[in-house]
Amino acid sequence: MAKTHEISVALRKDEGKGASRRLRRAGNVPAIVYGGGKLAPVSIQISHKDVLLASQTEWFYSSILDLNLNGDVQKVLLRDMQRHPFKQQILHLDFLRINENEEIRVRVPLHFINQETSPANKTAGCIIMHEITEVEISCLPKDLPEFIEVDVGDLKVDDIIHLSALKLPAGTAIPELKLGKEHDIAVVIAKLGREEVDAAPVEGAEGAEKKEGEGDK
Repeated sequence: MAKTHEISVALRKDEGKGASRRLRRAGNVPAIVYGGGKLAPVSIQISHKDVLLASQTEWFYSSILDLNLNGDVQKVLLRDMQRHPFKQQILHLDFLRINENEEIRVRVPLHFINQETSPANKTAGCIIMHEITEVEISCLPKDLPEFIEVDVGDLKVDDIIHLSALKLPAGTAIPELKLGKEHDIAVVIAKLGREEVDAAPVEGAEGAEKKEGEGDK
């Protein structure tokens, strides 16, 4: 199960673009919490320094977050984050409340292990390609993993690891696999890279060289 991570937030009373700009100038990020059945959306603000630090970690995007509003903790998932087009600034966040008794769908990162010791990695000219680096899973919140390991220790040249071969934690599933075999996409592929082959001499050019040599006699 993934760890939960607590983030302190405060209520945001003023709405509108002007209020959001003032919040950002003061070093905060406007955000909204929604979902959770009949609960109304709540406008909040978070320290930009805290959000920027969290945004540089994997867990911020795929783990359950505890938003702490003066002791009132709500469990949420990050659902959207707006960034400034060129500044290192986060402009807005959307959080979705979760029900611990309902399944959720979350994209979690893949961690590739034992690649250095695999036969494919030790084969000259072999390229190991990670076709995807995250996967969407469905599970109850209590079963949400922080990541899924992909063991490539036995990978050989021409081997392919598909979605269906991933070892999932108990209580989790990959919804895409229920859509048919064509959705069982490749996760890892090992294949030899293209070898550069010297171009064969062109017959016409060789004949021209001979004729040129004959003319010199």
